[in-house]
Amino acid sequence: MRGLLGIEDLNREEIQAILDRTRDFQPAQGQGYPRLDLLRGRMVVNLFFEASTRTRTSFEIAARRLGAEAVSITAQASSVSKGESLVDTLNTLGAMRPDAIIMRHSASGAPHFLQRHLNIPIVNAGDGTHEHPTQALLDARTILDRGAKLEGLRVAIIGDIAHSRVARSNVHLLSKFGAQILLCGPASLLPRELESMAPGVSLTTDMNQAIRDADVIMMLRVQLERQNEAAFPAGEYFQFYGLHLEHLKLARPDVIVMHPGPINRGREISSEVADSQKSVILNQVENGISVRMAVLEKVLSGGQNGVSAH
Repeated sequence: MRGLLGIEDLNREEIQAILDRTRDFQPAQGQGYPRLDLLRGRMVVNLFFEASTRTRTSFEIAARRLGAEAVSITAQASSVSKGESLVDTLNTLGAMRPDAIIMRHSASGAPHFLQRHLNIPIVNAGDGTHEHPTQALLDARTILDRGAKLEGLRVAIIGDIAHSRVARSNVHLLSKFGAQILLCGPASLLPRELESMAPGVSLTTDMNQAIRDADVIMMLRVQLERQNEAAFPAGEYFQFYGLHLEHLKLARPDVIVMHPGPINRGREISSEVADSQKSVILNQVENGISVRMAVLEKVLSGGQNGVSAH
């Protein structure tokens, strides 16, 4: 496995291997994350051209838990803000000889560009509206932790589908396991071409239809920064596409509610739902570290050491 640019190019067995290995890195009940020396002497560079706290911090913690050094570079604090081109930045990074680069960029395909020009494994931490592979992996691990199987799962993904790399990565992953995926949102944020993106995908603008008999409800953040103009006023959006407690009555009794964060309470999801027993949002955050440990181990060591973290 040379880097991780997206879920689309992985097969089911490769995905399953990462999800299985993630379990070894999950902290035991009542304990913290294990500290390991699997990647001692390795250096990982976090290169973030977009603001991020949760994902960047999660990758930093994951690298350090494995014994690697982690260096973070943000665009605002780098030469990029002084006009340096992406190619110049890449050449500078290459000269530093990191063992892997974690990259987030507002342009779709930026990590792929990086990978073509550098002989260093690249892990995509989110590129434009294209993919966010580790988010889909941690979402899948969270679903599995609740005792559900991915096969035959009915998953409703609701919100700003058009601008969501999280939705795209989840569609690629879940479809490989035979899940039924309903993409739901306002017509202006629901591109028709996504219906042919993968097997088992259907579209609807009716939130009740999407949620009915769902095993998983995955809410998305409204990405105002990627829109030329807001599709709906905040109050109107919440009325039609915000998740309320009453909606959960339409879903399966053991439904779980997910959100990649950050949560906008009262816009995409009510506080009553976000703080309910059905919510696994904090579980997703926690699984982010163990999933990224599994990915970094796989990328940097080929996952050949077989060491159990527990």
